[in-house]
Amino acid sequence: MESVIKKISEIESAASAIVQNAEQQKELLDHEYRAKRNSFDEQLESKTMAEIQKIRSDLETRTSALLNEQSVENDDSITGLQRQYDEHHTRYAQDILKRITEV
Repeated sequence: MESVIKKISEIESAASAIVQNAEQQKELLDHEYRAKRNSFDEQLESKTMAEIQKIRSDLETRTSALLNEQSVENDDSITGLQRQYDEHHTRYAQDILKRITEV
C-alpha cells in the first residue's frame, strides 16, 4: 500500500512539474506574442502615418497648382475686361446716358 501511495505521490509531483512548466511556457509565449503584436502595431501605425502624410502632401500640391491655375485665369479675365473697358468705355458711357435720357 505504501508503494502505491509513493507512486501516486511521484505521479502527482511529476504532474505538478508539468503544469508548472506549461504555465512558464505560456507566460513566455504570451510575452513573445505581446512583443510581436506591439511591434506590428508600431510598424502599421508608422506606415499609416507615412501614407497619410503622402496623401496630404499630394493634396496640398494639387490644391496649390489648381489655385495658381485659377489665379492666372482670373488675372487673364480681369486683364481682358480691363482692356475691353479701356477700348469701349466712351461708347458704354454714351449708351448709359442714352438709356437714362430716353426714359
